[in-house]
Amino acid sequence: MLGTQQSPYLQFNQVRKTYDQKNLVVKDFSLSVNQGEFVTLLGPSGSGKTTVLMMLAGFEHVTAGSITVGNQPITGIAPHKRNIGIVFQNYALFPHMTVAQNLAYPLKVRGLPRAEIQERVKRYLQLIALAQFGDRHPAQLSGGQRQRVALARALIFEPALVLMDEPLGALDKKLREQMQLEIIRLHKQLGFTVIYVTHDQQEALTMSDRIAVFNDGSVQQFAPPSQLYEHPANAFVAGFIGENNFIHASQPVITQDQVHAQLADGSRILARNGDCHPGQGQCLVSIRPEKLAIQSADKSLDNDITARFVARHYVGDFIRYYFSLSDGTTLSAKMLNDKRAPDLAEGQATTLAWRAGDCFAFHAHTPTPQGD
Repeated sequence: MLGTQQSPYLQFNQVRKTYDQKNLVVKDFSLSVNQGEFVTLLGPSGSGKTTVLMMLAGFEHVTAGSITVGNQPITGIAPHKRNIGIVFQNYALFPHMTVAQNLAYPLKVRGLPRAEIQERVKRYLQLIALAQFGDRHPAQLSGGQRQRVALARALIFEPALVLMDEPLGALDKKLREQMQLEIIRLHKQLGFTVIYVTHDQQEALTMSDRIAVFNDGSVQQFAPPSQLYEHPANAFVAGFIGENNFIHASQPVITQDQVHAQLADGSRILARNGDCHPGQGQCLVSIRPEKLAIQSADKSLDNDITARFVARHYVGDFIRYYFSLSDGTTLSAKMLNDKRAPDLAEGQATTLAWRAGDCFAFHAHTPTPQGD
């Protein structure tokens, strides 16, 4: 649910953070967020995303730069006066209070009338489908129920801005997926702005209007999920968002927005230009596993290379194939589990083919992610 106002609701302007006055953990961070937008800060551990969230919440001081909410600077305002809702991974519920008392607490400290507190607690219990659980204590709830209470407590005083720091990290896969839908539903229904921190790229793709991909204290790309996946800005983003194969190539020749390059076995391939510049002697060609065709007779495919079959893994709805190139590079391909999935013998030479529009050539020195 993207906002429609002209000026951004939340702005980071050249924000820096250092703990030792030498090394920057956040480097000249600038970002603009629309009112009502769901923005995720995504990146591996130590990339700076949580530090940005903590500076926004007021739990960390800003070394340099500014943060504004609704055109008002907030860097000098105490955390409890910023009127920001926060949801943490560990729920942070008061164990000695009932569910209803936990929800009432932020309203009491704000001095709301008793009748209004009772009405709002009742409404939010219904909103999170826990109307019959108001008298229970957190220990009597499941993990998913506790997280719903934590979410409701962050929303009940009706903040315009809600921060979520790995809120689903403690839940199992099924509960995570249920809570993702729950958060999306509440976001659309209530219209608050969300800054969401996670290292789970699947979660980010599912929930976000836009995603800021972090690495080493800097944003590599800030874009909607489909653009990050289909048009990554560099090799790091291509490798961190979804699965990807990387092939080293040399002698790149750039013509308009395309790159011709040579592989180790002498074959030449054609790719879209990601971030290559003239004069570079090396490049990385990225191609997603689902874009590779195995033993295809399709003449419209621009690239085809020879590879040796290594292994095949059954994953249920699809089959993953692994291949080896002459220089030792391993490629993976994904095919739907149907009659078209080929049956190959170990070591068998075969062809892999793909369209030029489905792959990118990137600067070879851009670091690729090694996992979370």
